[in-house]
Amino acid sequence: MRKELKAQIIEKVAAQLAENPNFYLADIAGLNAENTSALRRACFEKDIKLEVVKNTLLHKALMTLDNKEVEALYPTLEGNTAIMFTNVPSAPAKVIKEYGTKFGKPQLKSAFLQDCAYVGEDQLGILVNVKSHDELIGDIIGLLQSPIRRILSALEDSKKEAEPITAEQ
Repeated sequence: MRKELKAQIIEKVAAQLAENPNFYLADIAGLNAENTSALRRACFEKDIKLEVVKNTLLHKALMTLDNKEVEALYPTLEGNTAIMFTNVPSAPAKVIKEYGTKFGKPQLKSAFLQDCAYVGEDQLGILVNVKSHDELIGDIIGLLQSPIRRILSALEDSKKEAEPITAEQ
């Protein structure tokens, strides 16, 4: 591969990493064409970008992130590596879990979500349950609204009890 082409690939991957701060590194080696196609289709349906990248080029692209936490991912850059970019933090973990159970691959190598590194396949259970920023805000708003709803409901009930009974009722 020519040096210019390598530089273009590093730039492209670095731009994707900057655009999509949540990504997973997985091993998809050994999947046959049919299973790989099914995996790619599932990723497309869940708005996950799946790309296979040379480890040395990916390492150089990761170095552009200028984040100490990313350094924890470097040891996982061995063998075949597919990178899964996403806006929904738990989506790739769910795909990896589903297809890993079916086909034995993909296997999680590591992930980088919300400025935190997760290394090893044992982290998959945690990653499946990770909530996005919007989901967390929704949960907090729901928790805050719950007591207010109970107060309003109690006030409505007390108001109904306090109303005088008329002949029409």
